[in-house]
Amino acid sequence: MPMDNMQIRTIVGIIGRPTIWRIFKNKSVEEFLPDPYIACVLNCMLWIFYGMPFNHPNSTLVVTINGTGLVLELIYLTVFLIYGKTSHRKKITIFLLIEIVFLGVIAGLDLGLFHTHKARSTFVGAFCVVFGVMMYASPLTIMWKVIKTKSVEFMPFPLSLAAFLNGCCWTAYALLKFDFAILIANGIGAVLGLIQLVLYACYWGTTPKKSKTTTANAAAAEVQLQNV
Repeated sequence: MPMDNMQIRTIVGIIGRPTIWRIFKNKSVEEFLPDPYIACVLNCMLWIFYGMPFNHPNSTLVVTINGTGLVLELIYLTVFLIYGKTSHRKKITIFLLIEIVFLGVIAGLDLGLFHTHKARSTFVGAFCVVFGVMMYASPLTIMWKVIKTKSVEFMPFPLSLAAFLNGCCWTAYALLKFDFAILIANGIGAVLGLIQLVLYACYWGTTPKKSKTTTANAAAAEVQLQNV
């Protein structure tokens, strides 16, 4: 994989930091959802397993880069666990347990039923495709809220842009390596990332500016104080 591609893949994990920093600074998750990070954890674990030598030899970069992504996603989810609501904590805990059990089942079937690299990579690759697409689509869970409120405040632009660039990057890599699983998952991912960017472009202009919102809230509080 060219160095530029590897750098972009690493940025995808780091790009979530503005959202996490905002949560950490305000000590509240506000209307942000942990869904993209939960999806990324399973996606990273599957691709790490896919890239193991007994499944798909010569996939060191797939393992190391997704390993880095997994660590970052777990850090982000930890922030949600600390500053999120009880419903967030419950959701994250339940889904992480389900993901670990699911990966264990996949690993057991893979190692027990298949005995060639091609068979194993095809089996695991199919799951990577499905959950890779789900990862790219997970930010769209807030799409209805964006349309309803005509605001993209809680659909961060860097995350949408990173999803699009990451999809394009890995699609190019898959074409060079002729890796069908990576090509399908990330080709669809690039399209979904593009949809997010289009949605952002449509509603960016109608998103309330922070300064105006803050001023309005302060004025309302002052009126209430005067009434008291």
